[in-house]
Order: sequence, then C-alpha cells, then structure tokens
Amino acid sequence: MPSTRLRLREQDARAGRPPVPEDPPERARPTVRRRPRRRPFRYTLPGLTGTLVFLCVSLTPSLLPRTGLTQGLISGITAAFGYAVGVVAAAAWRAVVDRDVRPTRRRSWLVLAGVALVSFVAATVYGRYWQARIRELMDAPADSALSVVVVPLVAGAVFVVLVALARAVRRVGGWVTLLLDRWIGARAARAVGWAVVVVGSVLLLNGVVVDRLVAAVDAAFSVRNDRTDAGVVRPTAAERSGGPGSLVGWGSLGREGRTFVGTGPSAAQITAFTGAPAPQPVRAYAGLDSAPTAELRARLAVDDLERAGGLDRAVLVVVTTTGSGWVDPGAVDSVEYLSGGDSAAVAIQYSYLPSFVSYLVDSDRAREAGRELFDAVYERWNRLPLDDRPRLFVAGESLGSFGGETAFSGEYDLRNRTGGAVFAGPPEFNTLFREFVDDRDEGSPEIEPVYRDGRTVRFTDDPSRAVAPATAPWDGSRVLYLLHASDPVVWWTPELAYARPTWLEEHRGDDVVDAMRWIPFVTFWQVTADLPFAGNVPDGHGHVYTSQYVDAWAQVLQPPDWDAERAEQLRDLLGTGS
Repeated sequence: MPSTRLRLREQDARAGRPPVPEDPPERARPTVRRRPRRRPFRYTLPGLTGTLVFLCVSLTPSLLPRTGLTQGLISGITAAFGYAVGVVAAAAWRAVVDRDVRPTRRRSWLVLAGVALVSFVAATVYGRYWQARIRELMDAPADSALSVVVVPLVAGAVFVVLVALARAVRRVGGWVTLLLDRWIGARAARAVGWAVVVVGSVLLLNGVVVDRLVAAVDAAFSVRNDRTDAGVVRPTAAERSGGPGSLVGWGSLGREGRTFVGTGPSAAQITAFTGAPAPQPVRAYAGLDSAPTAELRARLAVDDLERAGGLDRAVLVVVTTTGSGWVDPGAVDSVEYLSGGDSAAVAIQYSYLPSFVSYLVDSDRAREAGRELFDAVYERWNRLPLDDRPRLFVAGESLGSFGGETAFSGEYDLRNRTGGAVFAGPPEFNTLFREFVDDRDEGSPEIEPVYRDGRTVRFTDDPSRAVAPATAPWDGSRVLYLLHASDPVVWWTPELAYARPTWLEEHRGDDVVDAMRWIPFVTFWQVTADLPFAGNVPDGHGHVYTSQYVDAWAQVLQPPDWDAERAEQLRDLLGTGS
C-alpha cells in the first residue's frame, strides 16, 4: 500500500503542481570507535625499530662504570622510550600521508630481526670496551663477564613492564573517552578524556605516589637511624655532644650523629702527628630527635658548642650534613689535624633519607638546615670580642654544599662573614656555584672555571696542585670548590634530556672517556642512573672526595710549615693515601 507521502506526490503531479522536495536524509552522529584489544606481548614494527635504536645508544659510555644490573635497568627504560618514539612517529607519518595501518609483512620482521641481532652485538662489544676504559681511568676493578647475560635479561623485563603500563594508561584513556561520548561529541570526548588521564596521572604521581613513596622510605630509614655503627661508643670527653655534661642526649643524635661525635682523632693522636701538645677537638651535633624543628636543633647545637668551649678555639667549622646526617670523616678530621686540635665543628641532622634520595627530594630541608645553623652560629660568634673570635669556616659536601651556600648572597658575603669554605661535589642546582660557573672568566672551562681571577672563589679537581689561576693573588677568605669531571651529582640536571651541556662540548676531564656523547633523553637517563652509585667508585673520582680534604683544607687554612711530605703523611694517617 503506497505511503501517504507517495500519494501526495502523485496528486501534485496530476494537478500540475511542482513536487515538494524530499527531506534530506539524517546524518548519523559520529561516535568514538572502540579499538580492538591488542594481544599483551604483541609489538609494532615501527615501535620495535625505535626500541632497537634507543637500546643501542643506551650502551654508549656515561660518567661512571656500571654493573650489569644498572646497565640493564637504564637500557630497559631507554628502550621503552624508544618504542614510544617509534609508535608516535609512525602515527604522525600515517596522518601526513592519510594512510591507514597496514599489516606488516613477514619479510620486514625478518629484516628487523637480522639488523637487531647484528646491532645489539656490536653495541654490546662497544659498550663493554668503553666500560673497561672507564674502569681503567678510575683504577676500578674489572666488570663480571656475567653482565653480558644480565644486561639483556634485565632490559627486556623492564621494557615489557613499562610498555604494559603505558598500554594500561592508554586503555584507561579510551574507557574515559567512550564514557564521555554518551553526552558530548566524539572529538570533544577524545580531547577531554585524554586531558583527564594526563592531568590525573600527573597529580597522582606528584601528589600521591611520590609523597607516599618518600614517606615510606623516610619511615624505613628512621628505623636505621636508631642504630649505632660498630666501633662507635659514647664519648667520655666533655668536648663532644652526647658526652658528660652535654645538652644533647646520646640517644637523640641519630646513627650518623653518634658516628660524628664518637669518632675522630683524639688529643693524643694529634699530638703524635704534630709533635706539640694538642687539646681535644670539639664536636657539637643535634639530631632529628634532639629538637622538633631545624631552628631549635640549630640553637641546641650551638648551645652545646658553647658549653664545650667551641667558641674559644682558633678554628670553627659550620658543617651542613648530607642526607641522613652524614659528614665525610675526611672533612673534619683534616681540620682537626691541620689546626693542631685547636678546632670545633658543629652540625645538625635534617633528614632520615640516604644521600642520593635526599639529593632528589630533600633540597628544601637542606636549605633550611644550612641557613638556620650558620645564622645561629654567626649570631653567637658576632657577639664575641674581635680579638677573641675563632676563624669561622663553612663546609659541605653534595647536598650539604647546597645547604651551606644558602646562608650567603654571593662572593662578597662569603668573604665578609667567613674565613673561607670548602664545598665538595656541589649539585648543579646550587645557587652560588651555578652563578660562579656561569659568570666564569672567558676561556676557562666549566669543569675547572676561574671566577673573577680567583680573588676569593676557586675550583679544582686536585687540590694537591696549585689551584688556578696559580699566579693570581688569593688573599683574605678562601672559598674552594672540589668537583670531579666524573661526578654525576655535579652535572645532573633535567635539561640534559633536551639540551647539550657545555662540559661535554669542551675538553673532557682526565677520568671521562672521549667517546661520551650527548644524546637527547639517553644522556639524561644515563647520568640519572649514575647518581645512586656515585659513591661506589675509587677515591678521587665520581662523588668520593675523602682523600682530597687534606690538601683542600691546607689550601684554605694555610697552616704554617706545611708541605707535600706532611700532606702525604696525613693522608696515610687518615687511611686516604694514594
């Protein structure tokens, strides 16, 4: 039976009336297509091509020698990033040429497999050769042959896990997009859906995962803080915090605080070295459990310093600790021997975390501790008569140098308020260090800069030699930075991911191989991977400065009748001789 519309059209035709135009067909509303679920261990050819390229470049040399486990970890992370680059590049190309995904031919897979085998073997041989060269430059022991097997196994496992996590995030984004598609258009759903996933991931990582992880690590190391290292006993001398008459309880000092006050040379040992009667050096310390805030810990430490007679000594050193409160023994022992025991050192703890973790997440606490401690010492020191004040110095290693710097506004402030300073292994984000290096004299390299003709601030990787510029006067306060060309703490910065650093463009240090090159993202991850192991290298390389404190402090304190023979004797005595 004809429809009503058809009958009306026939009637119009018989009456000679023009036909009524038909309504245009309704357009279907575009919707988000559900992607087919990919098999869990199936990868694309472009993605694996990117993986191969980045995996091979991850085996290029970095600053420090690596174990197989470390190399496998960094190779796996880099390979996962390479997979993402390959996938994105392929998608961008298809969008440009307006082409859909095509199935990969078997021949292409065979070609990639052959290229991958040859490339990975060549990169492994190359990488092991340069790892051996790095170990040779640092006099480090040879690597185990097992690393040839460990590297690909660890790298493969890390790669699979990271790609799986990325796909899980992508599926979440797709699910959110499909959900939003019920109420808004397809394009808006995709944009809003991925915005929600990206922003949510960033907030989760910054506000939940990282905070909880740091809190968990902090709690774990707080248990370690209650321990006392073997051989460390409560001091019987009144010149030490935690000893007789001290204002600071022995139990509140923490593990590193107890080591600081419970070790070090005695008056008899210093006398034996100098040949002259020596007093017992003063060491004052306040741990995290000694007082609730950095300000109160600083005041308590200075009160105990004054009680022990530290303000009556010839030399007073304000030390900003690293990580969990550690102070390199060489930094303080050297001062005590060079001053004939007529010295005092004061420090406070600001964290439970180990050094490399504190370096990444505890900079605010280090800044606060360094400023509060120096200000508390300076206030008390400034009240003393001019003729009765000790020479005031500042010291800090790694994050401790960052904290030690924060009490000062610049070169003149350091010169006017201190007799000098020794800062070892300064992180790249140190405000004053970065200012001095960036404003260095023209022609001086970044690994050994010269600042304003070296009038106050100087830099060296070997203080046993004359510090450049050797012919220029170095009067008044002497501020000396110790930095190794192979120290990742000094050179690490997020900008390594996308910007070529100057220290890789200029002449390399003596313990950095010439083959090291800057590669976007790869160099950043390689130097990042070096951070936790920066102290696991021979003395005088990486982030280990213990053997160099004797000569560094000799340059700053300028003890009378000091020579290279006496320096070698003291290094041998401290167990840091070459």
